[in-house]
Amino acid sequence: MTQPYKIPGGTTIGHVHLKVSNIERALDFYQGLLGFEVIQRRGEDAVFISAGGYHHHIGLNTWHSLDMPSAPKNAAGLFHIAILYPTRKDLSAILRRLIDAGVKIEGASDHGVSEALYLSDPDQNGIELYWDKPKSDWPKTQDGDLAMITERLDLENLLAETA
Repeated sequence: MTQPYKIPGGTTIGHVHLKVSNIERALDFYQGLLGFEVIQRRGEDAVFISAGGYHHHIGLNTWHSLDMPSAPKNAAGLFHIAILYPTRKDLSAILRRLIDAGVKIEGASDHGVSEALYLSDPDQNGIELYWDKPKSDWPKTQDGDLAMITERLDLENLLAETA
């Protein structure tokens, strides 16, 4: 490995598999609340869900976690999955849905490049729901480098998108 490798610019992260303790409870959240569609069930211990008919964005399984407690927050592992919404209005709509369902929003940030909501699923897997601002609006330093920030997101202003 003498030559440094740079991953191709068009590379994306296609899907994630989450260990859950109860498939039906997880589906109530991911399908019933967030609106993902079931693409395929694999017996009683796995289901694949997506947005827009993709083969799967999220796999939910109980292969090693059936009826088990959530992983501790202060242990190594996945911090959160991030679900990218196409528009600010779409993020506003899911925020309104979460509020109406009484789901606890654990955080809400303006990162300069995006606006994000943070919450946990029933198994305490972290979730970020976000939309990217237009690239032309991303904050830059005087040298032209990206200058991401973390500031409080104005939820009332976000909700006004779907008022």
